[in-house]
Amino acid sequence: MKIIVTSIFVQDQDKALEFYSETLGFVKKHDVPAGEFRWITLVSPDEQDGTELLLEPNNHPAAKEYQKKIFAEGIPATMFGVADIRKEYDRLLENGVNFTMEPTKMGEVTIAVFDDTCGNLIQIMQK
Repeated sequence: MKIIVTSIFVQDQDKALEFYSETLGFVKKHDVPAGEFRWITLVSPDEQDGTELLLEPNNHPAAKEYQKKIFAEGIPATMFGVADIRKEYDRLLENGVNFTMEPTKMGEVTIAVFDDTCGNLIQIMQK
């Protein structure tokens, strides 16, 4: 068994698609109508057959509440791995990304946290 799709709640699918593709650099894999919304997934440009990230609309009240609460508590919704966190941090800063935590060494890893502009905090990590 392996993980093929994981999701993240977003306030606006179009805004999220733009941020995750243009700012973060993920590649759109699927964008198909799914009732009132769309099934939008992205993948890493280095692993286009790898795990897909689904941009899930937060239209359900429980989803909105969950998203608001973990954001308010400073809890990242998900984590992405990077090869060089300082380089990625600098690149994202240049693209206007707002970090809530700059690269910080924690044991054997270094992490940083940013706001995805779609209702989530995202953590990046370098091993």
